[in-house]
Amino acid sequence: MKRREFFKIIALVPATGALLSVPRLADAAMSGDTAEAGTASAPAAQSGGSAGGPVPDFAEHMLTTDMNGLGPDGKPTGQVATFTGASKAGATAKSASVKMKLTADEQAILDGKEGPEKAKLMQIMVRFGETFGATKMVDLGGAPHSNLFIGAPYMESIIDMLNECADAGLKSYATYTVNPRPYDVYNVQNNPKEMELIYQGYPLQMKLDYVHSRLGAPDLNYRSCACYTDDVGNKPEPGTYVAWCESSAVNYGNSVLGIRTNRYGAGMEMICALLGKAPLFGLMTDEGRQAKWLIDVKTTKEPDWGTLGTAIGRKCVEDIPYVAGIDKYFKDGEVTNDNWHKLKYMGSATASSGAVGLYHVEGVTPEPKEKGRKLLAEGYQTYVYDDKEQQRIIDTFENLWPDKDGDPTACFIGCPHCNYEESVRWARMIVDALDKAGQEKTKIPVYIFMPTVVRTRILMEQPELAGKAKAAGVSYTNMCAVVYSGMKGFSERVRGVTNSAKNRAYSSIRYFPDQKLIDIMLTGKV
Repeated sequence: MKRREFFKIIALVPATGALLSVPRLADAAMSGDTAEAGTASAPAAQSGGSAGGPVPDFAEHMLTTDMNGLGPDGKPTGQVATFTGASKAGATAKSASVKMKLTADEQAILDGKEGPEKAKLMQIMVRFGETFGATKMVDLGGAPHSNLFIGAPYMESIIDMLNECADAGLKSYATYTVNPRPYDVYNVQNNPKEMELIYQGYPLQMKLDYVHSRLGAPDLNYRSCACYTDDVGNKPEPGTYVAWCESSAVNYGNSVLGIRTNRYGAGMEMICALLGKAPLFGLMTDEGRQAKWLIDVKTTKEPDWGTLGTAIGRKCVEDIPYVAGIDKYFKDGEVTNDNWHKLKYMGSATASSGAVGLYHVEGVTPEPKEKGRKLLAEGYQTYVYDDKEQQRIIDTFENLWPDKDGDPTACFIGCPHCNYEESVRWARMIVDALDKAGQEKTKIPVYIFMPTVVRTRILMEQPELAGKAKAAGVSYTNMCAVVYSGMKGFSERVRGVTNSAKNRAYSSIRYFPDQKLIDIMLTGKV
């Protein structure tokens, strides 16, 4: 399966839900004997915390994708992601011999003393952790982030599982955020055929949104892949153990916020949220955050951030990079609301072109500020990224439009979502460019993706600019750019352009730097 087939990242979700829903979660948590009314029988368990039996395949696959390593030329390298921060052959953490040591409270949950639903969740958690070599669990803080956001038909089993947990009175240990919805019928104009595709593709969306509200998610205004923006507000303190799902959010959270989370597969993060715990392994450990690559950036001017991220992802796969030479593009080494998009676009590209869950930026991100190059692991490799290398990467970006010689039909800005400052900046850039060119409207529709709370803030604080942008052909939308642009039936007709290397990696949309996108908007030509 090719990486650009977006739905690869959620193909395993139904299997996750099926573990708990077929048979019913409560029944599956029982032993073979009939339990007395109101009493939960303990699942089979070995002493020392093991859930018993062989390590099941599902535990391994909860973190897996088809992420195989690609070199800078776009060709396979033979590296396979293990999601433990070590992609080299033989570095997998899987070990059937590992037995997790549980606390008395954790063992009590496993034994069914807090109900059969939590017992089953704990059983899965233990087997999952042991698969990846974890010897204990840690308590979670901050707030979780979930990637269960698509109400497609195959989501029925996991929705049933989540409702079963809600029926039992379970909730996330903290209010949590969720990825944006896959469509926006209010702010994006779709023809009848497109509306049909939307409702055929996502008939369970309302059910999924409802169960999230039952388990502790806030209202739809806060749905975003960039949950860490100020307006959404999911920004745990550095060093906090959390369970996040969504490759770009995990990537940004680990790197820029300094939190500690693995790249959870959709579903496992909710099990962690409902238990308030996670197995300790991989990117949550000190050793798992050591960098195996020094990325030496030597471009003569500010690098193209999406291209740089693509190069790092292809080179490192999931190994942790230590990036040097870009601190000069962050005043005083600080990440602010005005420059954060640079790391957002770089990081999301490392996570989509590879499987990077953490990167360090010398002089900028928290851990290098404290430890410097002590974060480099023994035997680290060096990758020089200069002007020549940047152009070489750009030359590998394919034109995947069905009509390769056709004109663009839409422009997509904000994958991951824009914050307030980035959204305002883009609106002003477009309006000013039109004024300078003597044009009233862009030649193609422009979609700027942002959380609803950001859209509302712009309408309240920048009404004149928002009005000009709308009149110019700009739509503010809260949906997922990748899902919308890659939706079956859409991608065959939409010739999209974007400034997001992540969006490019998962769809047929073509990638261009910001100024080139402005030119395309005004001319309707590539």
